[in-house]
Amino acid sequence: MPETYLIAGSTASEIAAEVESAVSGGRLPPGASLPPVREAATQARVSPNTAAAAYRLLRERGIVETAGRRGTRVRARPASTSREEIRVEVPPGVRDLAKGNPDPALLPPLHEALAAAARAHAERPAMYGTDDDEELLDLAGARLRADGIAPGPLAITSGTLDAVERVLAAYLRPGDAIAVEDPGWTALLDLVAALRLRPVPVRIDDDGPLPDELGRALRTGVRAVVITSRAQNPTGAAITAERARALRAELAARPEVLFIEDDHGAGFVDVPAHPLAGVTESWIHTRSTAKDLGPDLRLALITGDPVTLGRLRGRQRLASGWVSHLLQRAVAHLWRTEAVDRAEVGAAYRMRRDGLVAALAERGVPAHGRSGLNVWVPVADEASAITGLLARGWAAAPGARNRVSTPPALRLTVSSLSPGEIPALAGDLAAALRPAPSGRYG
Repeated sequence: MPETYLIAGSTASEIAAEVESAVSGGRLPPGASLPPVREAATQARVSPNTAAAAYRLLRERGIVETAGRRGTRVRARPASTSREEIRVEVPPGVRDLAKGNPDPALLPPLHEALAAAARAHAERPAMYGTDDDEELLDLAGARLRADGIAPGPLAITSGTLDAVERVLAAYLRPGDAIAVEDPGWTALLDLVAALRLRPVPVRIDDDGPLPDELGRALRTGVRAVVITSRAQNPTGAAITAERARALRAELAARPEVLFIEDDHGAGFVDVPAHPLAGVTESWIHTRSTAKDLGPDLRLALITGDPVTLGRLRGRQRLASGWVSHLLQRAVAHLWRTEAVDRAEVGAAYRMRRDGLVAALAERGVPAHGRSGLNVWVPVADEASAITGLLARGWAAAPGARNRVSTPPALRLTVSSLSPGEIPALAGDLAAALRPAPSGRYG
């Protein structure tokens, strides 16, 4: 522990808050040792029981860990540190492929949808107590049935993460274990840390989570499982029919587990859905509009079992209450008029992904990108690969943002790549790194 930092505070909560502030502010770096409990009590002029309670709070919050004879140390990635902070500063003139945005050219124009929503609002203003838009719920139900999901109750939230946070908070408590994809979605991994849950990584390949990995996680006693059905972030994995059968069998053996299925790619991918939802007793299936309609027109349509949907709605009423009805009506208009041609948009993204993966393969660089907006490239060292790419005019996202225990990699968002840029990017990437083994992501 730095000599300039002393434990302070008169209660366990105050001591824990002060240490957490020191970690967030950089005064206590990752790996820094905290003094033994009795020494901490002496520094803060409190009883050893108070100091021990403060350390317990810090462990529960994911700020510190106890490492046997090494004592209590600040975790390598404290829960208060967002993975979003692991990013590349993009200099002027560098092509930015680090952000996970869709191609603006493939998003629908909004003026007609917003005008239609405004007209509906003038005729039927949404006030306190107004239910979700019935047309949007009907359209969502039809889309779910088309993909083989018999929707039960439906809910509308402010995006996928909003729904996931409310459901996890309703079912899990700090310290509970949750199975997550590795590599996986940055925001979800941050949420798991913020809720003080214990992530159990499940490795994946191009066809989704590996069944033996999911089975292993379930046998360790996880309370919840989160799986992306297609357009997996960051790898682009998409669950096949065969893989879905194997994963359903693993989930069926643990029907008491909360299961969350994220199908945020439903509106823009061109691979079929093979849903897993409904195998366990408690479950939700969520679909976001952020990637096909635009991040500022984001909401999520949720279905699930009645108890889980009831808990979700209950927690929503205590917080935001509802999603803007103007937004709901605009999305309903875009869906009703089929403003997005999913096949056309999916084909455009596929051309860019497949083109880059093939161009890299020609240069001896394995990469992955079966669906979605990204290509995942295993590398020997992320820092040197990113530096080499920046020197050649390209910015990629470090895989450390997405990884729990899998090896290093880069994530490149290819949504805005033109066909003419692909050969140059592949050549520069091959020059910037040494090829890593292909196959599973870890």
